[in-house]
Amino acid sequence: MKILLLGSNGQLGRELERQLSSVGSVAAFPRSALDITNHRAVTDAVLAIHPNIIVNAAAYTAVDKAETDAERANSVNAEAVANLAQIAQKNGAWLIHYSTDYVFDGSKPTPYIETDAPNPINVYGASKLAGEAAIAEADCQHFIFRTTWVIGKDGHNFAKTILRLASERDALKVINDQIGVPTSPSLIARVTIDAMRAVKEGKAWPQGIYHLAPEGKTSWHEIAQTLVAYATQQHIPLRTHAADIQAITTAEYPTAAKRPLNSQLDTLKLCSQLSFDLPHWKDDFLAVASGIVKELETV
Repeated sequence: MKILLLGSNGQLGRELERQLSSVGSVAAFPRSALDITNHRAVTDAVLAIHPNIIVNAAAYTAVDKAETDAERANSVNAEAVANLAQIAQKNGAWLIHYSTDYVFDGSKPTPYIETDAPNPINVYGASKLAGEAAIAEADCQHFIFRTTWVIGKDGHNFAKTILRLASERDALKVINDQIGVPTSPSLIARVTIDAMRAVKEGKAWPQGIYHLAPEGKTSWHEIAQTLVAYATQQHIPLRTHAADIQAITTAEYPTAAKRPLNSQLDTLKLCSQLSFDLPHWKDDFLAVASGIVKELETV
């Protein structure tokens, strides 16, 4: 099986590059080598490699910046994805793409299912929804995995920011009224591989959208407390302790882009296809935290 991986320089892309070789030969391209907004270059790459599966881990993810950079966000998250989907359809390749809980407005009191009506409340979410629609319109064979709160050991993310601030400050304030779960790139890669193996064995899952997240629910505040408590146990020198992290509301921490208050994703559809059980969010997150802390220990 030949796999074309786009966006291999991001926190998800790096993990996919590490793991995808277990299911096929991987041609991995960071943005510097192949920008997905360069439609001609992407077409040429597909024609040269003849992949069975195109995995798109490239995305514009600067949620707040997107509010004033909508053109770029749409170029990456919608127009480039439309081009990928059309290429996949013409060449008989599967397309695996990653979307977000931000396609929803967060007003639903229970976890979102795949068929719930999207209603993004920020430019980023709207651009990702447009990408989903473009894939559906192209009618290529595809899987779209909607994920939530992706945090890994690579790149810049919430966990690394919290640990940096906790080393500099005596107390922190973190939002506690946005509910969801952190999702590791490792788990996303593992699900991706499971779907690929099904395709490879001629037992492909039904194509379409799948919600992908660990079990349980939490808040940014609890994630921060969990992380700081773990780092403290590992003897990382921090000025802030878990008890020093104050819970605040979204209204008390205004941002350029609105965030959904409910980011919970129902994963029943995914679980009906997976060959393994999804982990609880805390187990998944602490595996990430362990990797980040080990890097701090070597600095």
